[in-house]
Amino acid sequence: MSPHPTDFNDRMLSLGLARVSEAAALASAKLIGHGDEKAADQAAVNAMREQLNMLDINGVVVIGEGERDEAPMLFIGEEVGTGEGPPVDIALDPLEGTTLTAKDMPNALTVIAMGKRGSMLHAPDVYMEKLAIGPGYPKDVVSLEMKPSERVRELAKARGCGPDDITVCILERPRHEDLIADVRSTGAAIRLITDGDVAGVIHCAEAAITGIDMYMGSGGAPEGVLAASALKCMGGQMWGQLLFRNDDERGRAAKAGITDLDRIYSRDEMVKSDVIFAATGVTDGSVVRGIKREPGWLTTETILMRSKTGSVRHMIYRNPDK
Repeated sequence: MSPHPTDFNDRMLSLGLARVSEAAALASAKLIGHGDEKAADQAAVNAMREQLNMLDINGVVVIGEGERDEAPMLFIGEEVGTGEGPPVDIALDPLEGTTLTAKDMPNALTVIAMGKRGSMLHAPDVYMEKLAIGPGYPKDVVSLEMKPSERVRELAKARGCGPDDITVCILERPRHEDLIADVRSTGAAIRLITDGDVAGVIHCAEAAITGIDMYMGSGGAPEGVLAASALKCMGGQMWGQLLFRNDDERGRAAKAGITDLDRIYSRDEMVKSDVIFAATGVTDGSVVRGIKREPGWLTTETILMRSKTGSVRHMIYRNPDK
């Protein structure tokens, strides 16, 4: 029986999603290393919007780049697609790592996820305390309620190794000084990253390649939902708790329909049903390679994943450099 036009056919839509992330990466290619974060981000936004509007979807951006008044970014609540097709939620970061792109540093990505309407947490643009591990561990082996050092010891126990064999990825920020000290007290190694915590969380799902066992620390809540979408496809556990610094941020939560401000969300509460996820490398990273320039050609690598099947596809796209 053929699918109805308004069904979320993740298999058919996945290739279109890969094209969206590829287009955003290619648009930012000429701005790698040029020191202009805003121009790189805007180029990626414009290309991503243009490609999204070619897809036969009735899409709404639920995780985007701020509120409507911050346009021309892809804002929260923006409608995308032709309007013909399934109603879908879209989470995106047209350029995750604008600073990384401007400085030609590793792990800049273009990132997008798509699921049925109502499938994703409408996370306001506030901070989120995050904790993530890869697949293969007992359920809830670690938790946000534990001290960071306790998480390391419990994960080591579950892995059958010592804490000094565990590597934790943490965003390098002054606010994480106590967290870093507590993790280091166990003998665990820490890989500090300057930006790009979606990639940081994805690293946990490919520990054999990246050497990272766990991600922890606070970062943007929208990126938390994107990272949860990736882990839903790759396997792994994740928890997030929204952090509020003032009444303005609490107001943003109320606007997003969030009433329990202290709630800890699991991966499957942030992303409730099947999703597709695509990320294209802008600069070289552990997940995908960055854009390669050669005379007349630009080559990208994209990781394309479907949670329904657990499939992970790496795609190389060689495109004439016009």
